[in-house]
Amino acid sequence: MPTRLAPAKINLTLHVTGQRQDGYHDLDSLVVFAAIGDEVTLDPAGSGGFQVTGPRAAGVPTDASNLVTRAARAMGAANAALRLVKHLPAAAGMGGGSSDAAAALRLLAEDRALSLPTTEALMALGADLPVCMAAPAPARMRGRGDRVTPVAPLPPLGLLIVNPGLPLSTPAVFAALQVRQNPPMPDPLPHWSDARQFCDWLRTMRNDLEAPARLLLPRIGQLLEEFAAAPGCLLARMTGSGATCFGVFDDPVLLAAAAHQLEAPGRFVAATQLLTASDQLTRATT
Repeated sequence: MPTRLAPAKINLTLHVTGQRQDGYHDLDSLVVFAAIGDEVTLDPAGSGGFQVTGPRAAGVPTDASNLVTRAARAMGAANAALRLVKHLPAAAGMGGGSSDAAAALRLLAEDRALSLPTTEALMALGADLPVCMAAPAPARMRGRGDRVTPVAPLPPLGLLIVNPGLPLSTPAVFAALQVRQNPPMPDPLPHWSDARQFCDWLRTMRNDLEAPARLLLPRIGQLLEEFAAAPGCLLARMTGSGATCFGVFDDPVLLAAAAHQLEAPGRFVAATQLLTASDQLTRATT
């Protein structure tokens, strides 16, 4: 049965550049995908139904509210037999639901020779859907999430991803944001020769939601301090609206040591790397 990896989305930067009249915010974000994620399987001979299994399945809806089932309806395939194996924590700022839906859309398009939804239709499912459809390639996401453009390949990066296991409301984070008109990233983006040069540049960029998230959930600041104290961590930052944080490493031994160091009860900890097309293919067919 065909299976696709639904990779974790990581916002290396997240600039809030304005607020629209409809209440939504304009963003400018450099997005990458990690070589970990959920898995979505389509049973072409199945009689329908949607199942959720896996170590993080608890609490994930299996009814029509799940983005996977909504994506199937958008493709005119409400009867599709889809199974989601949930490895990523839900509502953690890693775009898990949107990535799951993007994987389902690609499976259905390939199996049934259907056209993928338009950007407008993807946005109706969720603002992260267009950029998740770009996986595994890094992308720049602007506007509400509807303007997605590819970026040049990034240097190889090791990623340590940690979620503290505590809830954080995205609307509450945006409500606590003090300044909503912030500078975007430069255009065009520069080119980087290695991970250290890239992280030097990333330090001059921002996640504008990190400050309000830290105010609402001080554990984020404590977690970032733990990252900073880990040998070999080139950069530590929160992704998305939180509460997941990540550290960038260029030494796999130090990455593994930091993962062990940051283990704690209730946390989700994963040592991984940037997703590549070949890695996604391998994960999707095993």
